[in-house]
Amino acid sequence: MILLIDALDSFTYNLVQAFETLGAPVEVARHDAITLEAAEAKRPAAIVLSPGPGHPSDSPGHMAIASSSTRIPVLGVCLGHQALVAASGGRVTHAKEPMHGEATALQHDGEGLFAGLPQGLPVGRYHSLIADAASLPDCWRITARSGGGEVMAIAHRSLPRWGVQFHPESILTPDGPTILANFLKLAGVSQ
Repeated sequence: MILLIDALDSFTYNLVQAFETLGAPVEVARHDAITLEAAEAKRPAAIVLSPGPGHPSDSPGHMAIASSSTRIPVLGVCLGHQALVAASGGRVTHAKEPMHGEATALQHDGEGLFAGLPQGLPVGRYHSLIADAASLPDCWRITARSGGGEVMAIAHRSLPRWGVQFHPESILTPDGPTILANFLKLAGVSQ
């Protein structure tokens, strides 16, 4: 089971549907009603930190999981990605330009979440905040950037954690199902 921590975003159930389409059952828990201990007690195969409004510090469930050293695989999406950055000491700042329903060509490392995917694949962006690349702690590796150099994805060097600034569940991300399937493989959830 995937435990999806919901930051009350309109995209939450699109993510649920995307994972369930891939054969992964999902349980949803509100970000303001879950602790790390409660999340771990559910014994999920993986945790997904959902998109949502505001700053990651406004999402206690996201920050509790992001700041922990749990060995449960974690994928942060948009706000969830920002929570992973902020919890490890990186800075989340205003983007040069807010994005809402914009497709961006992605340049990536071809590994992990992006295994088997072409360069320049379009991804859907819906955010006004972004991870500051210069402040990203050494525990993170940047795995994808926008054409303008903005951090679009990260992978932790020692924990099973990944973050994407974009929305893999969006119709603007045609390769989103492959990205999510790659996460399930990395997390040991699927064949």
